[in-house]
Amino acid sequence: MARAQVIPYRCSDCGWTSPKWVGRCGECQAWGTVEEVGAPRARTTAAAVTRTPAVRIGEVDVATARAVPTGIDELDRVLGGGFVPGAVLLLAGEPGVGKSTLLLETAAAWARSGHTALYVTGEESAAQVRLRAERIDAVADDLFLAAETDLGAVLGQIDAIGPSLLVLDSVQTISSAEIEGAAGGVTQVKEVAASLIAVAKARDITIVLVGHVTKDGSVAGPRTLEHLVDVVLHFEGDRQGPLRLVRAVKNRFGAADEIGCFELVDDGIVGLSDPSGLFLGDRREMAPGTCVTVTMEGRRPLIAEVQALIAPSSAPQPRRVTSGLDSSRIAMMLGVLERRAGVKLATADCFVATVGGVRLTEPATDMAVALAIASSVSDVPLPAGLVAFGEIGLAGDVRPISSLDRRLAEAGRLGFTDVIAPTRALRARGTPSAVPSGMRMHEVGSIHEAIATAQQLARASAPVATRRGES
Repeated sequence: MARAQVIPYRCSDCGWTSPKWVGRCGECQAWGTVEEVGAPRARTTAAAVTRTPAVRIGEVDVATARAVPTGIDELDRVLGGGFVPGAVLLLAGEPGVGKSTLLLETAAAWARSGHTALYVTGEESAAQVRLRAERIDAVADDLFLAAETDLGAVLGQIDAIGPSLLVLDSVQTISSAEIEGAAGGVTQVKEVAASLIAVAKARDITIVLVGHVTKDGSVAGPRTLEHLVDVVLHFEGDRQGPLRLVRAVKNRFGAADEIGCFELVDDGIVGLSDPSGLFLGDRREMAPGTCVTVTMEGRRPLIAEVQALIAPSSAPQPRRVTSGLDSSRIAMMLGVLERRAGVKLATADCFVATVGGVRLTEPATDMAVALAIASSVSDVPLPAGLVAFGEIGLAGDVRPISSLDRRLAEAGRLGFTDVIAPTRALRARGTPSAVPSGMRMHEVGSIHEAIATAQQLARASAPVATRRGES
């Protein structure tokens, strides 16, 4: 006898299937997302009458979809020019990092430019938000404020005011009375997001949703939320320091790898058009174990400093501690230095960190990390005018990198005189004139050659008295 067909269960977030219901998805480990898949049925729905007929793509009016500047230059850089009418944005970040402050200032700037903005808070009272607005000078005539936690009330506020910008802080605090479940649940978040997206597209309203994050830094809630919205922004920063970064991880209207730099001050948040100085330490007296690199964040070159401290260890298993860098990448660099460059690190504690709280994930920073570690081992400081960048492979080879001309221009603008870069980097691009005047280019093909070049430059730049003492 043929077996009865088993209707599987499917995860609404990742699509994982199971022959029986489970409370937790076996693929993405999300709770409450496994739902029963209905039996397949024949299509019986008749074709509906279209409201707007399809037109040729060349006849579509794009004037209504152009970005409008927000009044915050660094935010416009990340968004690709500003807010697009009808777009839905999701801004996620850790508690207390400054999301509400940034969006309140943005809403005030939007209102001062002749538009109407509505700020809906579900976590605070209207009076609390008003006090913050007075502190950061974000009180504007066309900025409306409402404290609501019901989706129907939020939609009613939109009907009554008719804003062109809606800020919802936060999406996890809003719930619909027509859907079962507590606020912040998977079903509630999906319903709230779907309703607001429909309103945004129908009325050309820009909506900014504030989202919570999990312990690992990802956006809390169902993954479908990130697929539904047009732009996903991450607000990053160490709460012990003033630097804040807005990073675009999804953007349908611009670059998806751009960042905006801000500084959190007592009276609000200020955009930083030139943040390179925040990522550099004191360059007047160089110490062993420091090296400067140029990293690309989108189309923006940023000067950053890497510091390393190598100390003898008495423990059977030496410590490997990183801050602002990928620990797996640092472990690979330690192995390459040990095996390909002869740097003894097996019995030493290794501490590698960045300055200013910046996080470096680009492979082009491998060269600076390797030179900083080698400088700490030899206890010889590198020259203050030296900058290095290049990707290092497991064979110890130095590979070419992208955006070399922008990196060189940024280093030359800040007064660096020597550059250690991969061999044939300039000739591969056919731009031998890309090196700024007054800057010397030192091309290397291996990590061993890079360390030797850096040590030679260090000896040449050392004081005469020091060189006589060494001799």
